[in-house]
Amino acid sequence: MSLARETKAAVTSREFELTPMTPGIGAVITGIDLSKPVSEETLAAIRADLLHYKVIFFRDQDITTEQHLAFARRFGELEVHPFAPHKEGYPEVLAITHDKDSKGRENKWHSDVTWREAPSLGSVLRAIEVPEVGGDTLFSDMYAAYDNLADDIKALIDDKKAVHDFAHFRKLMIAKGKSAEEIEEMNRKYPMVEHPVVRTHPETGRKALYVNVAFTQHIVGMDKDKSDALLAFLYAQAAIPEYQCRFSWQKNSIAFWDNRSCQHYAVSDYWPAVRRMERVTIVGDRPY
Repeated sequence: MSLARETKAAVTSREFELTPMTPGIGAVITGIDLSKPVSEETLAAIRADLLHYKVIFFRDQDITTEQHLAFARRFGELEVHPFAPHKEGYPEVLAITHDKDSKGRENKWHSDVTWREAPSLGSVLRAIEVPEVGGDTLFSDMYAAYDNLADDIKALIDDKKAVHDFAHFRKLMIAKGKSAEEIEEMNRKYPMVEHPVVRTHPETGRKALYVNVAFTQHIVGMDKDKSDALLAFLYAQAAIPEYQCRFSWQKNSIAFWDNRSCQHYAVSDYWPAVRRMERVTIVGDRPY
């Protein structure tokens, strides 16, 4: 039985509804209250939907921080982001707030924390306060981005690796006046890592393009100019509309994305309005 048919059967038997947003990526789940414990059967169906649609969405989830954490923990261990601010008392909860004094800056196509040796499985992002209009998030299918490459490009990149680094956060540390010793400590804790340009998803077995403009530095063993040109071409695949879905946030909306098979882009078009989100991230595995 295909994953899509398994998912459909699971949805039917578990009495919640799933509405695809596009033929390839994104689906909205209704009929589940995440303030209540989710059964193992329903959890399996949600996981199947996540694997198939790469990102799933829930509306009207007025949940506590503890309930947010409890739901995410059902999918694995949670990570603590070493650079981003967290909610007071909850180190696993990223507090992402933008307003008139802090313009949104996540408006680049990226996969989260690919500078880690084991980047995240995925993230569960909850909207606490949103602008009246704007502030959408786009998601792009990296299976489709790879599948639709020309055969000669696939042959060129299939066995390549690329270096990933937290360069953006290092610049922020410098801007905030962190000492050379503090920065070097982070360099030791999170050294540059090599990941395959094309990763194989550990659960679906499918190949996905796995480079992103936020954290990828260069392709190993390739001349810099050629590496830069190839990476620019590969980065641009995320921006193809046919690979995308777009989610308009409401208060208490939740997005749960698979960091191994999609990239995302937070549209920064709402300044000076307030957009306040909380993100919990699930530990992943070393890409191969």
